[in-house]
Amino acid sequence: MDVSLTEIALLMAAAFTASTMAAVTGTGGGIILLPVLIALIGVRDAVPAYTLAQFIGNLSRVLFNRKDVRLDVVAWFAAGAVPAAVLGAMLFARSQETILVRLLGAFLLASVAWRRLNPRPSEGFPAHRFAGIGGVFGVVSAYLGSAGPFLAPFFLSFGLVRGAYIGTEALGTAIMHITKMCTYGASGVFSRQAVLAGLTISPVMVAGSFAGKRIIDRISRRVFVAIIETILVVFGILFLGRG
Repeated sequence: MDVSLTEIALLMAAAFTASTMAAVTGTGGGIILLPVLIALIGVRDAVPAYTLAQFIGNLSRVLFNRKDVRLDVVAWFAAGAVPAAVLGAMLFARSQETILVRLLGAFLLASVAWRRLNPRPSEGFPAHRFAGIGGVFGVVSAYLGSAGPFLAPFFLSFGLVRGAYIGTEALGTAIMHITKMCTYGASGVFSRQAVLAGLTISPVMVAGSFAGKRIIDRISRRVFVAIIETILVVFGILFLGRG
C-alpha cells in the first residue's frame, strides 16, 4: 500500500474502533472501517480487503466467546444464508436497492417498537427457523454489502445476548465471508493490495475483538439489550434516510 504513516495510523485506529464496536454490538463496524479503506485504496480493493479483515475479526470473536456459541443456530443459519447470498448477487442488477433499504429501515424501527410495547416478549423459537432468517439475510447482504442489524431482532427474540449473541453472529457471518472471498478469488478481484491491506489490519481487528469481549463481560443483560436496541434505531433512521 502506497500510503503515509498518518494514513496507516488512521486506518489502524478505524480498524480497532470498528472491531471493538462489532465485538460489543455485533454490527456497525463497516460504517467506520469501510469508508477509510475506500478513501485509501479505492472501492475495488477496499471491499475484498474489508471482507478478509472482517473474516479474521469474526473468527477472533468466535474464539473469545466459544463457550457461548450456539452451533445449531449457526448450522441452520448457514444452510439458508449461503445459497441465498448467491441468488441475491445474481438478482442484484435487476432490482431497486432503495426499496430494500427503506424496508430494512422500517423493519428495524418496527422491531424495537414491538419490543418496547411488549414488556414481556416471549423468547425462544425452534432453531430451524434460522434457515429462513439466514436466507433473507443472504439476499439482504448481497444487496447492501453488510446487513448485520437485520439479524439483531431475531437473535434477541431467540434469547441470545452478550457472548452467545456475539459469538453465534460472528461464526455465522464468518461462513458468509468465506463464500464472498471464494467469489472474489474466482472473479480475480482479490488483488495483492487488497490481501495486503486486509492482513495488515487483521491483528488490530483481533485486538478490538478482545477489547469488546472485556466490555460485554462487564455489562448486564439489560444494558446489552439497550445498546443493541439503540443501534437498531440509529440504523433504522439511517436506512430510511438513505433510501
